[in-house]
Amino acid sequence: MTKVGFIGLGTMGASFASNVQKAGFDLTVHDLHRQLAERHVQAGAGWAASPKALGEECEVVLTSLPGPPEVDAVVLDAAGLAAGLKPGSAIFDLSTNSPSRVRRLHGLLAEKGIHFFDAPVSGGPKGAASGKCAIWVGGDEAVFNKYKHVLDAMGDQVRRIGDIGAGSIAKLAHNAAGYAMQTAFAEVMAMGVKGGLDPLALWSAIRQGARGRQRSFDFMADQYMVDQFDPPAFALKLAHKDVSLAAELGRELGVPMRMINMTLAELTEALGRGWEGRDSRVAMTLQNERAGITVKADPARVRQMIENE
Repeated sequence: MTKVGFIGLGTMGASFASNVQKAGFDLTVHDLHRQLAERHVQAGAGWAASPKALGEECEVVLTSLPGPPEVDAVVLDAAGLAAGLKPGSAIFDLSTNSPSRVRRLHGLLAEKGIHFFDAPVSGGPKGAASGKCAIWVGGDEAVFNKYKHVLDAMGDQVRRIGDIGAGSIAKLAHNAAGYAMQTAFAEVMAMGVKGGLDPLALWSAIRQGARGRQRSFDFMADQYMVDQFDPPAFALKLAHKDVSLAAELGRELGVPMRMINMTLAELTEALGRGWEGRDSRVAMTLQNERAGITVKADPARVRQMIENE
């Protein structure tokens, strides 16, 4: 049985550690606050007085910490994991971290023969407690496969995204997109409520519309992900008209619409390219052009992913 260590027993970490225990792993825990470990110790987990002490007795270590400084300290301090782990052991950092920081840690630990992975989690406290969450991992594929069964005890969507840093990039992209959507939603809710709608009625209408009935990012599948915008499912000129009307309503009501006006500017630029008859998602390629990249996946693989997940 794999000997597992867990460091960081906060809101998310406590649930993760409990799920690792429930899966039958031999668990040792550590946290700055000893009292947070009581439920795990009472359930049979061992206690380590420091990350170093925990590393000395574990083959794989999971860390769930507030941010980059705490991860650096737990790994690199004199009483940190690097001082205790044996060559061949592995650390999976579940924290949301900086790609450059995790690559630096990966390099430093590789010199000691220790494998380091960035493995940020998406699911929030409820997902951590239920085990219904995604874990996006960056690092060596063979070692990931060796220890994936440990991560499977914590999440139902565990996958290696790529090399070290890839997990962090995926997490930051996901969260930034979510908060951008949240900001846009705040704008349109303010517009609708100031326009006289009941908030609950407006929210219900948005939820039951075409976009509300699909998963947040599934709209990218048929056009953007495969770089195919003809024939249109919804023409750019129609999308431009709709967003123009929303921006106009915001002006009439005196509601600032920063995100919507930025969206209208993107759609207007795309119209200026002569794309009015193409699918509205063609406007997304403007950002690809600015970044100097191309997004084009195999349509069969995109469809398989949509159908199987």
